[in-house]
Amino acid sequence: MKSFTPSLATLFFCTSALAVTPGTQWDYSGETGPEHWATLTPEFNTCAGENQSPVNLQGFVEAELKPLAVDYKAGASEVANNGHTVQVAYEPGSTLKLDDQTFQLIQFHFHMPSENLIKGQSYPLEGHLVHADENGNLAVVAVMFEEGKQNPVLAKLWNAPPAEGTEQPVAQQVNIRDMLPADLDYYRFNGSLTTPPCSEGVRWLVLKQPIVASGEQIQALTDAVGHANNRPLQPVNARVILQ
Repeated sequence: MKSFTPSLATLFFCTSALAVTPGTQWDYSGETGPEHWATLTPEFNTCAGENQSPVNLQGFVEAELKPLAVDYKAGASEVANNGHTVQVAYEPGSTLKLDDQTFQLIQFHFHMPSENLIKGQSYPLEGHLVHADENGNLAVVAVMFEEGKQNPVLAKLWNAPPAEGTEQPVAQQVNIRDMLPADLDYYRFNGSLTTPPCSEGVRWLVLKQPIVASGEQIQALTDAVGHANNRPLQPVNARVILQ
């Protein structure tokens, strides 16, 4: 399958879909919190859909899942804090091949604590690697963090995460593959964005093996955003979770 450089339209879709939607304020609590997202604007109606994320991953169906075919290069370029998350932009050239399609890594960002649960277990931090194909279809690789030693990749990304509404360059070359576990075994399900507009049809690939970050690193991310930023669990409904 040929590689590609995503169009400006694709880049805009991928970055704006996970950032603040212009003109509509939403948050993680209060009158604009998750229980109200679907009613804030017609654009957010999908937040009440049947295939929403995050979920509690359990009741697995055994399947012949192909190994994750990732080809990541050093490409982290800029870190931004949009008030909802700390997000790292990624330069073109790093790819995930899935379902005979090539997905470009666009950005990755963080949720504190984790949004998805694995067999009922929550983690203090979850990273989402967001990919898009040339038609704007999305695939997210999720990785869980346990508290432990300092994570060297996070340490390269920033001395401290940027304050809300600000951005800063990544000073050192960072390859996101260095942050992921050596074992890329994963669970798979069909879901949605976990932020408005909650668009469905997102391929979710949740790594089974957690990685570590220090308590100080996790707290620094939480302090930078100023609050927990995990959407509550959504019903699995008729979906299956593959392993």
